[in-house]
Amino acid sequence: MSILISVVLMVVLFLLLAGGVTIGLALAGVAWVAMELFSPRPAGDAMAVAIWGSSTSWTLTALPLFVWMGEILFRTRLSQDMFRGLAPWVEPLPGRLLHTNVFGCAIFAAVSGSSAATCATIGKMTLPELARRGYPEGMAIGTLAGAGTLGLLIPPSIIMIVYGVAAEVSIAKLFVAGVIPGALLALLFSGYVIGWSLVNRTAIPSARERVPFFEKLRRSTSLIPVVLLIAFVVGSIYGGFATATEAAAVGVVGALVLAAAQRALTWQSFRESLLGATRMYCMIALILAGAAFLTLAMGYLGLPRALAEFIQSLGLPEWGLLLALALFYIVLGCFLDGISIIVLTMGVILPTVQAAGIDLIWFGIFVTIVVEMAQITPPVGFNLFVLQGMTGRQIPYIARVTAPMFVLMCMALALIYFFPALVTWLPGQMK
Repeated sequence: MSILISVVLMVVLFLLLAGGVTIGLALAGVAWVAMELFSPRPAGDAMAVAIWGSSTSWTLTALPLFVWMGEILFRTRLSQDMFRGLAPWVEPLPGRLLHTNVFGCAIFAAVSGSSAATCATIGKMTLPELARRGYPEGMAIGTLAGAGTLGLLIPPSIIMIVYGVAAEVSIAKLFVAGVIPGALLALLFSGYVIGWSLVNRTAIPSARERVPFFEKLRRSTSLIPVVLLIAFVVGSIYGGFATATEAAAVGVVGALVLAAAQRALTWQSFRESLLGATRMYCMIALILAGAAFLTLAMGYLGLPRALAEFIQSLGLPEWGLLLALALFYIVLGCFLDGISIIVLTMGVILPTVQAAGIDLIWFGIFVTIVVEMAQITPPVGFNLFVLQGMTGRQIPYIARVTAPMFVLMCMALALIYFFPALVTWLPGQMK
């Protein structure tokens, strides 16, 4: 009976999505059908309770604040000055300016919390410059697509906030847990660039100039305040001096100060940043509200428990369960964005994960990396679409040059599985 109900609800969901209904309303619609057809509780009362509960979560207040911080910094000279500030530091490395994709995305990821925004912003800056200097197009596009996904993993991450609310775990610990895996993934990308450039030496243009140390510092002056702000926000969480919400508020104030110092803070830019953050949060809040109602409905129907019991009956080892979940999320990522994937599945998946004894903080980072992989998986990898619009190249070509980044993400998953302390050590040191 549970399987039949699940099939009916999945058909309703896909019909609504295929009909152009927004994801949040589609989730709420499926929950309404489930409550009306399969539960004695009035659907209207359940919907009011679920949506009110999801909308009044204090933990969730960190989300619009971090989104606003990113919007403010996006309107400063950060994106314009990043290439100029990074180029002298990466010039001596094998691969030279290709590393600006990786390190630029890593820095901007800590500002935006969004994969598509990171990919688009850094791409506007690096792709024309790399093409003008004669760097291979395939490597420029591939490294940008892979490194752009760091927007989901390096804190502050929108996906982590959504997961933390859904799984009822500490967002501060999730942020801190993402620091080492984020750095690890960036180093894997950079290491691939180094290895590829050593094998294909003639494909990389020679260095144009040797920049003295103090000149490097001078060119990086616009980046240093932003890096210090990010370090302070994450450091205050790690040190136990601030909650994620308090750190987000400090981040907003710091971003406003930096924008004012760069003379980029005008009434128009302030208004645009506030409206941009409001639009983004309203979209996410609608999805979360619909997902909360659907989670409540599935709880009344007993679907999560039934699914957990079914998976347990298969007798899968822990690695088998995680492999199955990774494949499930990658396939799901071919059709939905990361936030929708998290809110749509957590109500069903979490009981199974808890029953298997998997740490929820570790699982949050695992899911984030897998969702990152889905961003560069055709046919509906969001980063692939972003790069198609920027370069004019077709999706198959972009997917092919991005494939090595996908393999590196698989390596990152294997590393955090065999060495879970990469994820759990830093959160364990928090006060």
